[in-house]
Amino acid sequence: MNETTVGIRELKAQISKYMRRVKEGQTLVITERGKPIGRIIPAEQTLEERMLKLVEAGLIHWNGKKLEPHAPIGINRGDQLMSDIVSEDREIDYLP
Repeated sequence: MNETTVGIRELKAQISKYMRRVKEGQTLVITERGKPIGRIIPAEQTLEERMLKLVEAGLIHWNGKKLEPHAPIGINRGDQLMSDIVSEDREIDYLP
């Protein structure tokens, strides 16, 4: 995690500088007399912001339109879970 430690007095004196760092993704650990008392963390990105970053990285193609939810492909109608059926069909069982 990208953290910076800063005392209260320093934070108050240069709040704009430290808020820019938070906007860039850094976490601030606020200290009082050398002991941590709080933390300022970046706000979570929206789904659209995350999608745009993936587009910029070339990992996905997206036209910018809202994604429509899809109906589930399989529906359990019996007592056995779909995840159990898939696990049984695998050659290697990864669950203990």
